Amino acid sequence: MKTKLSLFFLFFITSFMFSQDVEYALKGDIPYYSENTDDYQKQMSLVDIYYPKTEEKVPVIIWFHGGGLTSGSKQIPEALKNKGLCIVGVGYRLSPRVKAETSVRDAAASVAWVVRNIEKYNGDPEKIFISGHSAGGYLALMTVMNKSLLAEHDLDPEIFAGLIPFSGHTITHLTIRKENGIPEKQPIIDEWAPLYYVRKDTPPILLITGDREKEMLGRYEENAYFYRMMKVVGQDDIELYEMDGYGHLMSYPGFPLLVDFVKERTKK
Repeated sequence: MKTKLSLFFLFFITSFMFSQDVEYALKGDIPYYSENTDDYQKQMSLVDIYYPKTEEKVPVIIWFHGGGLTSGSKQIPEALKNKGLCIVGVGYRLSPRVKAETSVRDAAASVAWVVRNIEKYNGDPEKIFISGHSAGGYLALMTVMNKSLLAEHDLDPEIFAGLIPFSGHTITHLTIRKENGIPEKQPIIDEWAPLYYVRKDTPPILLITGDREKEMLGRYEENAYFYRMMKVVGQDDIELYEMDGYGHLMSYPGFPLLVDFVKERTKK
C-alpha cells in the first residue's frame, strides 16, 4: 500500500509528463447498437468519446461508470483528460428498467463497437484498456472474464491491452442477487461472477480497491481472492493495489495508477 502523499506525487508527475500541447475533441451520444430495440436502449446505450486531434493513433481507455447497475450515467473522468489518450465513456441500461444482466450485455456490445470504430477517433484498436469504478469495475471484469459475451460479437478478450477495475465486484453483483431474492450480504459465485471464469489467458490486470477497513462489504477481500485464484491458474501478469486510507469512493486517487499502467504497457 502507498500513502496519500505518494499518490499525490504520482498524480502530479503523471499529469506533468503526459499532458500534451494538443487539441482535444468530444463526440457525444454515439449509439453502439446498429439497431434500437426500444426507446430505453436508444436513450441509454450510447458512448461519449474524448480524443486528441493528432495523426498518431493513441491508447484507448473504455470507462464504465458506477452506480450499482441502478443509477449513474456515462462519463469522461476529468482526471483522464489531456493525457494523450482516447477516453470512451459508456452508458448502459439500468435495473429495474431492465434486468441487470442486460447491463452486462450492453457493456460487451459497447466494447465490440469500440474495437471496430475507435480508429475514426484516433484510437489504436490494439491498445484498448477496459476500466470502470464499482459497478463499472464489475462490468469491465465481466466483459473480459466471460469470453462468451464477446464471442457473441466475434471477438476474443485476449485482444485487449489491459483490464483495470476500480473496486469492482468479483462475486455476483449485488443487484443481480437482489433481483433473484438473494440478500446483499450473501455472497454468490455463479455465471454472473467474474470469479467463475478465472483462467490464465487474460490481458494484464491491475485490481484497485479502497482500504480493506473502509471498503464496501468486503470488496478488497473479493479482489484479493480473485487475485489469488488468477495466480493459482497461472496468470502472473496481475497486480492488486489497496488504496491506504480510502474507502469505496477511491476513483480520483486511483486514476494516476490507471494512467501509469496504460503508459507503461504502451511504451514504444
